[in-house]
Amino acid sequence: MAERSTAAVDVADNSGDEPLPAKAEETTADGVARTRHDKKSAENGKPQDEEKETASKPVPPELHSGHKLARRYRLEECVTRLEGFSSWRAVDEKLRRAVGVHLLPADHTRARAVLAAARSSALLGDPRFVQVLDAVEENDLVYVVHEWLPDATDLRTLLAAGPLESHDAYQMVSQISWAMAAAHREGLAHLRLTPNSVLRTSSGQWRIRGLAVNAALRGISSETPQRTDTEAIGALLYASLTQRWPYESDAFGLSGLPKGVGLIAPDQVRAGVHRGLSELSMRALVNDGATASRQEQPCTTPDDLVKAVGELPRIRPPEPAFTPPPEYQRTTYQQGSYGHPGSRTGASRPLPPPPGPLEGRTGRALKWAVSALLIAALGLGSWQLADALMDRQGDDSGNSDSDDGGKKSGAKRPTLPLTVQDAAEFYPDGKPQHPDDVRLTHDENPSTYWRTYSYTGGPTLAPYKKGLGIVYDLGGERDVSGASVGLHYSGADTAGSLYATDSLSPSASLDSLRKIADGKTDGSTLRFSADKPVKARYVLVWLTAIPYSGGDEYSKAGYKQGITEVKFTG
Repeated sequence: MAERSTAAVDVADNSGDEPLPAKAEETTADGVARTRHDKKSAENGKPQDEEKETASKPVPPELHSGHKLARRYRLEECVTRLEGFSSWRAVDEKLRRAVGVHLLPADHTRARAVLAAARSSALLGDPRFVQVLDAVEENDLVYVVHEWLPDATDLRTLLAAGPLESHDAYQMVSQISWAMAAAHREGLAHLRLTPNSVLRTSSGQWRIRGLAVNAALRGISSETPQRTDTEAIGALLYASLTQRWPYESDAFGLSGLPKGVGLIAPDQVRAGVHRGLSELSMRALVNDGATASRQEQPCTTPDDLVKAVGELPRIRPPEPAFTPPPEYQRTTYQQGSYGHPGSRTGASRPLPPPPGPLEGRTGRALKWAVSALLIAALGLGSWQLADALMDRQGDDSGNSDSDDGGKKSGAKRPTLPLTVQDAAEFYPDGKPQHPDDVRLTHDENPSTYWRTYSYTGGPTLAPYKKGLGIVYDLGGERDVSGASVGLHYSGADTAGSLYATDSLSPSASLDSLRKIADGKTDGSTLRFSADKPVKARYVLVWLTAIPYSGGDEYSKAGYKQGITEVKFTG
């Protein structure tokens, strides 16, 4: 059940609640959707267009658990069934992984639109969206296969436990805005951004499911798609800050605003809301930003939201709560009452007298033995000290610079290896390299590596691309003094920098990050060494120049680089 709640396809009805048959749409012959309420009104004698004939509703074929599509996708569980289509959790038996499947009859009025939307979404290839894996028309069926994320939790489930922390809400609106801005630049809109369609993975990254497909399944369209998606992001931010839906009606398990009060800012709904995020949500909602700040322009596109988020001061993650250790409890034996309950009143017990000195023949023998051991230890120590002094005098006579060298080597600060807990690719331009391979850079296996694409210009990547990099999570704040980056391709002019960031997917610009060190090499290892240690949990390895290398099994000849193993020291 946990897997279903975290990764089920967003196929609820437009109100945000569970699908209700009474709200399902019927499809007329001319392609116009009308509800059962309209049909009932027509039966009661209300005026209807008699020239339009109502076509028979597409009936999906009978499907059941265990049914196979294309001899590959085995249906496991139906997560939603609405009129005309259904959504399933399935298993790709060829690749042995869980997938999600949308199914509808091939003669459904929206079948062509769903196929077109799925294929357009698949061409985007942006890892911030749940990827469409297949879109097929076969045996009178149209089905769309997409990723299934068992380790992700949708925003609706997260908000059931309470509003998000300011840092989490900031990360959500930042990453969702960047993703939707990239989609709109490619001519794709979502039109169905709800708390059910926004997921947070176990690594803290936010992903969007149902790009273009969810709207096509329901026949949703908009004359202003950018405005529609921007308002939806504003509503998601509003709900994340207040745990309330920013309209009068209840939706997605959230209570709406009181009737008659209109749209009020999040910091007026709940105490302690971040003021900057509160104003940002109001600038994105349909009120045109009037109640947020009359000095700020409303945000009408995802690009506007990206710029507004970038202008906010950086919101740091909350400090981990310190749990004091339990108070030390003395045992009854340590209190001197072992076997005796002791009395709370009366005079305290007198302390027993200390034992007397060693007496007799045995005592004298022990004294002599201890004295002999002390004399032997003193003699051995004196001999070692004299030998060390003689060696030092010999060194002084042979090399007059040995004193300075000894001082410098003695003053060098020892370094300790730091453990990498997680990693994620950093691509502020929205064009990733191979994000699924970043784990290979810290798997203790030098034969595996993450690689870049092959570029025709180089070795310096600018101005066509600012750089390429990976953010590493050290599991907590550490004193970072340097790093050693193993390179797959050796050659001239590999250069880069080391930065401290605030998360695995930083939204701040590269210029605002704190630089730890720069590095350059012509060999197979790129080393960074800081003048003084920098406290950081997340560290970005950023390559700005890469060497030229010949073609191989993965890419053609060009300027490219790969990272095998990254080691940090503190």
